[in-house]
Amino acid sequence: MNKIAEVFAKEKKVFIPFITAGDPSLEKTEEMIYAMEKAGAGIIEIGIPFSDPVAEGPVIQEADLRALAAGCKTDKIFAMLKRVRQNTKVPLVFLTYINPIFTYGCDKFFKNCRDCDINGVIIPDVPFEEKGEVAEYCKKYEVDLISLIAPTSEQRIKMIARDAAGYIYLVSSLGVTGVRTTITTDIGAIVEQIRQVTKVPIAVGFGIATPEQAEKMAKISDGAIVGSAIVKIVAANGDNCVKPVADYVRTMVEAVATCR
Repeated sequence: MNKIAEVFAKEKKVFIPFITAGDPSLEKTEEMIYAMEKAGAGIIEIGIPFSDPVAEGPVIQEADLRALAAGCKTDKIFAMLKRVRQNTKVPLVFLTYINPIFTYGCDKFFKNCRDCDINGVIIPDVPFEEKGEVAEYCKKYEVDLISLIAPTSEQRIKMIARDAAGYIYLVSSLGVTGVRTTITTDIGAIVEQIRQVTKVPIAVGFGIATPEQAEKMAKISDGAIVGSAIVKIVAANGDNCVKPVADYVRTMVEAVATCR
């Protein structure tokens, strides 16, 4: 059983925070990983900054640009995570896009993932039908390729779910990432379809920002994912972001834990 499966088996309901590597600096990214793990995060998603993140709203786009302007590079991220892995056991998942992986080199990228104990990767711009471009490398280096299922997936839901690994990232709303006041998608109905074909855990993301939203999503799935709300805290606090991020994560972990 890998680290991702172990967390869901143990915790039942998991809170998954997202941060952008290098925002405001790689040093603070490292500190935030430690702080979020201590605050109870079950899995941590780390965004690799990219100039054209098509699934992201303005908040994460701006974080990517800040990180790139500060000189954040993929090699530097891997070097930072090697240090992290000397001090932490929390499962880590990359969120990136196919262009940075191709540019870096698929074999080199996934080998480095294995060497840094990166447990999964999410690639929003690779549709299910084209996952073969990277699936062989994921298998070779034992990195889970995390599938996304959206409200628009419709008849493809079961097809995607049958082949899922790690956990399924269930997109709660149409559009790009960002804080939403309400989530109107019938998440329960989609979860029910997924449960018919797989036991792979389901975590809901896109739009979640409050403890109430996180609790509601965790009740009908296996966890909640939050990105933009955390990245906004980082943007507002700069180098002083670590404590407010940890405090927020702790609150969200407590909300999700009520569903266990």
